[in-house]
Amino acid sequence: MIRYVYAHELHKYPSLVDGMFKDRTAQFRDRMKWDVSVDENGWERDQYDTLAPLYIIYENADGTHGGSGRLMPTTGRTMIGEHFSHLTDGVVIQSPTIWEITRLCIAPTATSRREAMKITSSLLLAGIDAGLRFGLEFYVGVFDAPMLRVYKGLDFTPDVMGRSGEDRRAICAGLWPCTEEVRENMARKVEEHQDIAEAAARLEFVVGA
Repeated sequence: MIRYVYAHELHKYPSLVDGMFKDRTAQFRDRMKWDVSVDENGWERDQYDTLAPLYIIYENADGTHGGSGRLMPTTGRTMIGEHFSHLTDGVVIQSPTIWEITRLCIAPTATSRREAMKITSSLLLAGIDAGLRFGLEFYVGVFDAPMLRVYKGLDFTPDVMGRSGEDRRAICAGLWPCTEEVRENMARKVEEHQDIAEAAARLEFVVGA
């Protein structure tokens, strides 16, 4: 199932949150070899986790963390603006109708490609549903080049604004439309699409609280 959890609500889900930040460590530090900060609890957290983001969390049937992502408005500080502006030719992306999506993480317990794709598609659809709820027009984010094929397969194809590096090691900046048409196309491939829509319908805009 999908949970929308604001930063100030994380304390309500201690086990789920512990799994989320530890799985981020497993993905970004251990598997992808990113230079990230990991605290004494084994949690991968960065400065943007302190800025009251909205987390989308996929909770497995046994209550464990299956995957997650982080959403933030671009009217404040963003990762793409502060660290990847070279991918947008220095253009500042800042709009109340554009949010940034970062830290898309799939738990290592997803041992099959099918399971990983199920979780990924659910998280991305949940992002679209949240965006439609909030009146967003686009999402922006940075991703590794191999993910472009994944996004296309899920009908979540970005406009690639910039690219740095070669082949599979390239890093891209993408802009994804947040529309009813995109939602409809993606929902065909997500078994839990109705449950996700219902969860998004209960979502209130309190980012920054």
